[in-house]
Amino acid sequence: MRAMTYRGPYKLRVEEKDRPRIEHPNDAIVRVQLAAICGSDLHLYHGMMPDTRIGHTFGHEFIGVVDEVGSSVQSLQVGDRVMVPFNIFCGSCWFCARGLYSNCHNVNANATAVGGIYGYSHTTGGYDGGQAEYVRVPFADVGPVKIPDWMHDEDAVLLTDAAATGYFGAQLGEIAEGDTVVVLGAGPVGLIAAQSAWLMGAGRVIVVDHLAERLEKARPMAHAETLDYDEHDDIVVELKRQTDHLGADVVIEAVGAEADGNCLMHVAGAKLKLQGGSPVALNWAIDGVRKGGTVAVVGAYGPVPNAVKFGDALNKGLTLRMNQTPVKRQWPRMFEHVRNGHLTPREMVTHRFPLEAIADAYHVFSAKLARCIKPLILPSAS
Repeated sequence: MRAMTYRGPYKLRVEEKDRPRIEHPNDAIVRVQLAAICGSDLHLYHGMMPDTRIGHTFGHEFIGVVDEVGSSVQSLQVGDRVMVPFNIFCGSCWFCARGLYSNCHNVNANATAVGGIYGYSHTTGGYDGGQAEYVRVPFADVGPVKIPDWMHDEDAVLLTDAAATGYFGAQLGEIAEGDTVVVLGAGPVGLIAAQSAWLMGAGRVIVVDHLAERLEKARPMAHAETLDYDEHDDIVVELKRQTDHLGADVVIEAVGAEADGNCLMHVAGAKLKLQGGSPVALNWAIDGVRKGGTVAVVGAYGPVPNAVKFGDALNKGLTLRMNQTPVKRQWPRMFEHVRNGHLTPREMVTHRFPLEAIADAYHVFSAKLARCIKPLILPSAS
């Protein structure tokens, strides 16, 4: 089969790999119809994540058709069209029993931290991802869901991570009616977080970024106020000015390990890799929220220490909430919101690339060319 393979930082190829096979009776093989490049895939592309091995296939956002099932699989049949959450989870361990699917203890040798994730280095289990013609799906009775007839394919693929993570970020914020919510980052996760904040009772939503095309998207899509941090000497001071000098009630950090905005921190974290990424957005969140407020973190970071203002968080009495999204737990309510038009994931899609052009797709997305907000990948097997 044809698959994207990692060859080192900023180096990708599409080449022949063995078609995945059933390795366990609970496995399924899915023929990928549509995949996406996530902003967190860029952390792998840039060499930010430890133990990203040559030959690894990325891609944790994908949908497709069941091509083969193991002997124990009961809920799926060959020919079913499925959406697959980015988490790989067993459904029965202590964490899964409590809905913490992203923290499953049975799918990753490094499970003292994260559970299993498709296409996201050996730090998360070493599973090949969906930027390929076929992908092996473990625990096929637990993770995948048949795509509803009414759901658009592009909504379905975005619900496997980006949209679900944005929604989860708003959930983590524990937004109370009338709260002022600041979303740091107007990428796909931040845009859905801003939409979701309204659904959870926000009285005001402010989105912060510095890319014009993202801020332009945030205004009509999320009905949010926007701030370009490049236009202000200190974005935290501006946020305080706009919130009676108190700070926001809730800040959702949807940027992660490669945040711009502070040259020294960006170089030390994202370029020299002396930290687990740049802590700029996380520190803005801590500084920009009011005393006693809540910071929700859904931006992706590596397992290496960061220069985070933890003392300030302590002294302000902040609540910090974070996790990898337990995607399937979000779906029942999110399906309702998508069907009713309250959440519009596919509105974020700007580019579509064939699998053979995935190196170009990563370059365009990474360099923020052609006003790219969310690129999709179409494998030739579809």
